[in-house]
Amino acid sequence: MARERRSARGGGRRGKSDRSSAAIQQLPWQAVVNTSPKMELLSEDQLDQLHATSMRILSEAGIRVMGENVLALFEQAGALVDRDTKTIRIDESIVNEALKTVPKTFTLTGRNPDKRITLGGNNVNFGLVAGPPNVHDCINGRRPGNYEDYCNFIKLAHHFNAIHLIGNQVTAPQEMPANNRHLDTYNANLSYCDLSFHATAIGRGRAIDGINMMAIARGISLDQMRADPGLITIISVNSPRLFDDAMGDGLIAMAEHGQPVTITPFTLMGAMTPVTLPAALAQQNAEALFGVTLTQLVNPGTPVMYGAFTSNVDMRSGAPAFGTPENTKANMISGQLTRRYGIPYRTSNANASNVVDLQAVYETMMATWGAVLGGANLVYHAAGWLEGGLTASYEKLVMDVEILQNMMEYLKPLKFDEGELALDAIKDVPTGGHFFGSEHTMERYETAFYAPMLSDWQNHGAWEAAGSKTALNRATEIWQQALREYEEPVMDPAIREELDAYIAKRKEEIGSDEP
Repeated sequence: MARERRSARGGGRRGKSDRSSAAIQQLPWQAVVNTSPKMELLSEDQLDQLHATSMRILSEAGIRVMGENVLALFEQAGALVDRDTKTIRIDESIVNEALKTVPKTFTLTGRNPDKRITLGGNNVNFGLVAGPPNVHDCINGRRPGNYEDYCNFIKLAHHFNAIHLIGNQVTAPQEMPANNRHLDTYNANLSYCDLSFHATAIGRGRAIDGINMMAIARGISLDQMRADPGLITIISVNSPRLFDDAMGDGLIAMAEHGQPVTITPFTLMGAMTPVTLPAALAQQNAEALFGVTLTQLVNPGTPVMYGAFTSNVDMRSGAPAFGTPENTKANMISGQLTRRYGIPYRTSNANASNVVDLQAVYETMMATWGAVLGGANLVYHAAGWLEGGLTASYEKLVMDVEILQNMMEYLKPLKFDEGELALDAIKDVPTGGHFFGSEHTMERYETAFYAPMLSDWQNHGAWEAAGSKTALNRATEIWQQALREYEEPVMDPAIREELDAYIAKRKEEIGSDEP
């Protein structure tokens, strides 16, 4: 039994999936562009009210900051700094001055320059789930995060073309020392995948390690990477209105090196904000703009994203809820705010289900529509999030890739010409006839419609004869097959040697604590 568990966990090599006779059908790697009209839920007057309330939060209530370096930067910029309470109050002029230097778009280049992504404008990118302490699949069940599963998820991110970015530690490898395991996860990101990734910015050291390792992997200098960024990070504001010193140090390190920073308040209505959506959005906006301003005080022109993570809690239990109507509205309205300020926009498509079930999917779909219609440039946690962010799920990742591919197809502009309007084909088919064998259909039938990776469109009899497999059953087969099909991106041996030497040196410098 133990041997079977290990084999399945390593990619399902025991037993052959029904899908293994052909490669997994998926869309090619592509840049996703959203030219559709964005949802505008608020009127201009309401948007002005939201902005004005945010400015009053910053100037009257202020933000508490734990780091002396951040206090000093704002003091130099003319903010009111109360060092006894460590509270910073800024007026709108300081925010407006910072917004003048924020890039409207920027790029991220990982190991593979052909997979460079653009953030801002109408560009949409989807990220791998990040941060859960646990993992789950239908073969091995729920378990603490570990390095083997971590590597598997990175391989899946490399295999599935709908994933554009690796998030911050897809799961925590808890068997490794907490103070240096970021080096191993960065190494896995760079070894098993060629995408850009999120660097951990809890403190300066982890951020600098990510920057150095990406530069080594790309074979470039730090100055070259400053001009062509390769990493991003997320700075989570401890809502309500608290900015801790470790996050401040990480932000400053990234900004000094020209690497993009995403400012994301953790605003759950009823817990970290008032229960009303306008109040939550005003608080989110104030906290996000404070962080955006800080990046420009450190290094004007630093790429920065406005992060939205506003949702609500279950008022009976206090548990976070995602994919709710309130969360969907927040995703859309946050997009309006970012367009007002000219800042690239990050949000998420999270769910709160404890298992991969109907709830997990419909909550994810609600949040994804909110993100896409809101004009998100980065949908973080887009593939694999489960249990309110406590679990990274193999099967959920596959289901999410199907959702993302559907969105990618939805966003493709319609082509309008004589061939697409098909007037001659309509006239050629007699009334009451059909178009199955028409010349127009035969010329296009192989590429006319989106071909799903996960959905099963057989009739009931054929589906039953094939084993009556549910979407969950098929998702298990697909992630196993994906790991069998996975091909590791080639790395120059000299770069491999330099990375290994850097990791060994840094581990010696850091030392190791027991995990």
